[in-house]
Amino acid sequence: MADTELLDATFAALADPTRRAILARLAAGEATVTELAAPFAMSQPAISKHLRVLERAGLVSRGRDAQRRPCRLEARPLRDATAWLANYRDYWVESYQRLDVLLDELQSVDHTGTERRPARPNGTGG
Repeated sequence: MADTELLDATFAALADPTRRAILARLAAGEATVTELAAPFAMSQPAISKHLRVLERAGLVSRGRDAQRRPCRLEARPLRDATAWLANYRDYWVESYQRLDVLLDELQSVDHTGTERRPARPNGTGG
């Protein structure tokens, strides 16, 4: 799967609250389908469908441990999604910094357009 397809699959998988809850549970350690289904009011086949979506996104893998088939979290796609989102975080940080500068400029001018004098250290003002 290409990087963009994997990123699309990751975000699609994360769009569902049940799948996010499954990932949160798997972050604590491996679990079987039965264990993953326990907290939900849905059948094991429904949980299995969610797991298939998570597997296609590369977020979950299934192993074999004797008779058990434990599911485990695969965090790499989450890291890739976080890296993609980081670009936008940087954009918002810069936007907020520009807004802070503008607000500082606006606060330094009173309603008549004259510049305010900073308060004296003892708090008495001008």
